[in-house]
This record gives sequence, C-alpha cells and structure tokens, in this order.
Amino acid sequence: MPQAQSGPAALPREALEIASGYAFTGPALDLGALLWDGVCLPDAQVRIPLPMLNRHGLVAGATGTGKTKTLQLIAEQLSAQGVPVFLADIKGDVSGISAPGARNEKVQARAAEVHQRWEPNGFPAEFYALGGIGNGIPVRATVTSFGPLLLSKVLQLNQTQEQSLGLIFHYADRKGLELVDLKDLRAVVAFLTSDEGKGELKNIGGLSTATAGVILRSLTAFEAEGMADFFGEPEFDTAELLRTADDGRGLVSVLELAAVQDRPRLFSTFLMWLLADLFHDLPEVGDVDRPKLVFFFDEAHLLFNGASKAFLDSLTQTVRLIRSKGVGVFFVTQTAKDVPADVLAQLGNRVQHALRAFTPDDQKALKATVRTFPDSAYDLEELLTGLGTGEAVVTVLSEKGAPTPVAATRLRAPESLMGPVDADALDSAVRSSSLYGRYAQAVDRESAYEKLGSRGAKGPDEMKAPPPARADDPSVVEQVVGSGVFKSLARSLGTQIGREITRSLFGTARRRRR
Repeated sequence: MPQAQSGPAALPREALEIASGYAFTGPALDLGALLWDGVCLPDAQVRIPLPMLNRHGLVAGATGTGKTKTLQLIAEQLSAQGVPVFLADIKGDVSGISAPGARNEKVQARAAEVHQRWEPNGFPAEFYALGGIGNGIPVRATVTSFGPLLLSKVLQLNQTQEQSLGLIFHYADRKGLELVDLKDLRAVVAFLTSDEGKGELKNIGGLSTATAGVILRSLTAFEAEGMADFFGEPEFDTAELLRTADDGRGLVSVLELAAVQDRPRLFSTFLMWLLADLFHDLPEVGDVDRPKLVFFFDEAHLLFNGASKAFLDSLTQTVRLIRSKGVGVFFVTQTAKDVPADVLAQLGNRVQHALRAFTPDDQKALKATVRTFPDSAYDLEELLTGLGTGEAVVTVLSEKGAPTPVAATRLRAPESLMGPVDADALDSAVRSSSLYGRYAQAVDRESAYEKLGSRGAKGPDEMKAPPPARADDPSVVEQVVGSGVFKSLARSLGTQIGREITRSLFGTARRRRR
C-alpha cells in the first residue's frame, strides 16, 4: 500500500471535498478512514455526530462483510459517551463487548492503517434472553401489554382475523379478564366460542364464531410450539434499558436470540414490542445533545416480511416519532430494499457494507441500493461489489442535519472482544446482576384463565371487582409501582373497576414507570 499522505492539504481534491463534510466540531463517533482510489487516507476521518444518532440509521451488507463488528464499534463508542445501547444478538457473538479485545497482528495492522489508538477495553453490559430461553435475564411481556396488533403478526393472522383479535382484547379489557399469558387469551377465546359464551359475541360487533375459532386454533398451535415462555410475569420494564453504569458509561443491553433464531417472527416482533413500549412511555425531549438510547434492530427484514398494512403503518409512525423522545433506531439487514421506503426515508445515517451481484436478483438489489444514496464521486455499483471485510460506504447527517458526502471507509477495529465471552463468565454476569432476582422467577397469579375456570354459575359480568380506593387512602399503584409483577397487577385492577386499557399505536397497553 502507498504511504499515507501526511495531512488534509495533501489529499486529492475529490477526497478533500469528501473529508471536509466530516469535519465536525462537536462530539462524534469515529468510524474509520476515507478510502479513495484504493488508498486508505488516515488523515481523512469519517465520523457520525453524536446528536444525530437519534435520526436513525441503516447498517447493511452481505453475510460476512462485517456488519456485526460495525455494530460493536458504534455501540462501544456510544457507551463511552454515556449513551445506553440495546443490541439484538442473533448469532450469540456480541457478548464479547463486555470483555477487553485481544491484541493481534490483524487488529494492530487495521489500527495503524486508520490512525486508531487501539487499547483493549470491555464495556458495562447486561445480558437478557427472551423468556429465559438462553443464558440471560428473562424478558417477558404480558399478553395485554403486547397487544393485538403485534400478536397478530406473530400468529400470522390475516387482516380480518387481526381486527377480530382486537375485538377480543377489547372484550377482555371491558370484562376485567386480565390477559397475562397465552392460556389467559386462549381461555377467553374458548369461552367466546363455547355454548355458554356465544351470546357474548353478539355484543362484539363483527366477531364471528368461525373467526374466533381460527384464532383459538392459531393460539393453541403457537403454544404447542413452546412459545408460552415468552408471555407472562414479571413483565420486563423497558426503562431498564436506559441505565448508565456507576462510572457514567452507557449500559449495553445484549438480548441473546441465538437460542430462538428458529422462531424469527417471534423475536423480531418482540423487539418491536420493546421499542413500542419505550415509545409510549418516554416524554418528548426534541433534539438533544446525546440520545437517551440507541436501539440496534438486527435481521430487520424479518420484521417486515408478511406484515399487514396496519402493522407497517404503526411501525413507520413509531420510528418517525420516537426520534423526538431521544431514541435512535438502527436497522441491520442485508440490503436497503429489505426496508420499506417509508421507513428507509427516515434513516439518515447509512453504513453499507459490500453487496454481491452473482444473480439477476442480486444485481437488481445492488442497483436499488445505489439509488438510495446521494450523488457521489464514486462509481457505487463497482465500489459496493469490491469492498473488503470491514469496509463500507458511509453517509450520515451532519451537525446541521444535511447528508454528508458519500465516503468509502476502512472501519476501525472494536476495542472489545470480537466474539462471545466464555460461557461460565456469561453465566456469572447474569446471576450477579441486580436485575436477576427481579425477573428470574416466573409468577402465575390469578388472571383470565383462573377467573373463567372458577366462575361457576357466574358470567364475566357478575365477577366481583375490587372496591374503588377512597380518596384519602394511599394509592395501591403508588405503593407497588416499583415491581414488575405489581405494575401488571395495578393495570389489571384499573381495568376491573371499569377503565378500559389505553393502547398505543401498536395496540400495546400503556403502563406507569417506576
């Protein structure tokens, strides 16, 4: 490789124009060094302004091109800047962010090429697992909180069935039948399709016995596939994702999904629940100096595959509005065409790794990706098929909110371990967490299943509701709001005394933060 040029004035004119677009004055994350005409120019650094990380982004590229390492690189710099990060760990190899990296020839060579002062460094991390399947603190949601729209996506219901499920949720809310886990919802649907409960259908406009039966069969099959563990209590409080460590660094929350990667529709929709829950509980903050959280949504194409129009509309609106609440979302997938145009238009920061063009479909995807970039001094079709591992085409939003010039970039090396930590170390980290005692043990309290099973001669209208609290009594919610179990209980009590649960864009139930 030719000698690195000594300063910005020595850069080729085109490279100098590109480099000037990344000369930010405020805090920024360092991605790497500019590539021009096959040469790495370490004096031309490519960066992302920290305040622009809540303007969302896309990390794309073919398998094996370095997307995961790019996530790791961005996540550890965010943590160092005091910004909490959420990472979906599909392959089980992101846990290494908690441990210092290993110094070797490849890492040192990359650091020298891009003028990086590389030092091994681990970052504060919490490890989670959906429903406790895998090695992590269990993450569960109640069926009520998950809501009908997200659940319809998981159950692969059509539009009519999706609307009917919404009516069933409405009925359960109105009758004080708490939907904590799947057996609760199955019990409500079974009751509505029984001889005893068919009369209740007359009070729910548009819900037929046949459609309710289809939903019941879908639920039964879903539960038989072992999905019940993901729904229940204690429900995970997504405010846990917003914490910082004692030293001021942002906490990196790693959700292990390797154990459930054969259930992609479930985990992708569950990630959307996490984001939707954050959305409707966080206050508006507008533009901020640094994000409150940056959320990396890996295997994003799974979220959009087979989605209904209502789901996509809600997703688009959530992504558009959550920026003003200080949350940035990065979608991670293979090509830009995996993301709907309305969502893609909101992703201001782009890191595009290499693409393949072996087949006509590959070539079509390549051309579509090129069209999503601003005009460039590069031949992007040629460049994107020739990038090496750990190289990418970058464009971000400047401090003024304008797109930066397209920059081919040789990316920096992460300072944390590029691979999974030892299983014993991971298990120790999980069990020593302050959250383990709060979420590890599942709780099964009285809810719709038990109420319908023990109602005897009483119908849902005759089931006894708790008396309303007196004005001078301490609020039950205020007394117990610090517990994940009791948050759901308090919400249910509110439903029982005649207040239907308020739902957000995705139909997810609102709840109070501790």
